[in-house]
Amino acid sequence: MKLYPAIDLKDGVCVRLLRGEMTTATSFNDDPADQALRFAAMGFEALHVVDLNGAFTGHSVNHNAVSSILDVMRAPVQLGGGIRDMAGVERWLDAGIARVILGTAAVRNPDFVKQAAREFPNHVAVGIDARDGQVAVQGWAETTDMQAVELAKAFEGCGVAAIVVTDISRDGLKTGVNVALTGQLADAVSIPIIASGGVANIYDITALKNRVGTPIEGAILGRALYDGDIDPTEALLAAR
Repeated sequence: MKLYPAIDLKDGVCVRLLRGEMTTATSFNDDPADQALRFAAMGFEALHVVDLNGAFTGHSVNHNAVSSILDVMRAPVQLGGGIRDMAGVERWLDAGIARVILGTAAVRNPDFVKQAAREFPNHVAVGIDARDGQVAVQGWAETTDMQAVELAKAFEGCGVAAIVVTDISRDGLKTGVNVALTGQLADAVSIPIIASGGVANIYDITALKNRVGTPIEGAILGRALYDGDIDPTEALLAAR
């Protein structure tokens, strides 16, 4: 199982939110490139980046911050937030992003997502952000009537590289990852599933890795890693 340390960008700096609410932002590093290098030095071999401003506005905002990360990172970087059209996908892939994550677009314009996945194999992921099992969009500000599993199944067989599933109610709270929701999606589709939201300690990583059923492809580490509740070396060993 692969671990992805998260860099969430708000106004050009690295922050963590509680349940995705922008008013709860806590700043951890005003230099995104420095934070990326710190994660690389810990031994992580991939990075998860979110343009929070972009997720709310519907277009990429933190260009300079993301570019600074790409300038120093050799490991693959996946990026979500505000990517809503083919031009945005192409722009970021050309810039060096290894995989773009399409969330709101997956609900509002699924045909575009499927087209992007076909045109750029292994470089397009779907982000499914769920609140009580229902999909949220627009930076988690709006909750739809669509179930997370229903949305995941809609992309079966179209070339989507992965699905990042986030339990919004747990995100940033360190209350434990939602193994049940993550496992439900993993068992429902053949697309690799990455867990996000609520990872609190090493036991969450082992719970995801050891669950009965389809293996979980990866997990995103946020607040607990920044706060020192997760030891990077132990986490990487547990994931392997």
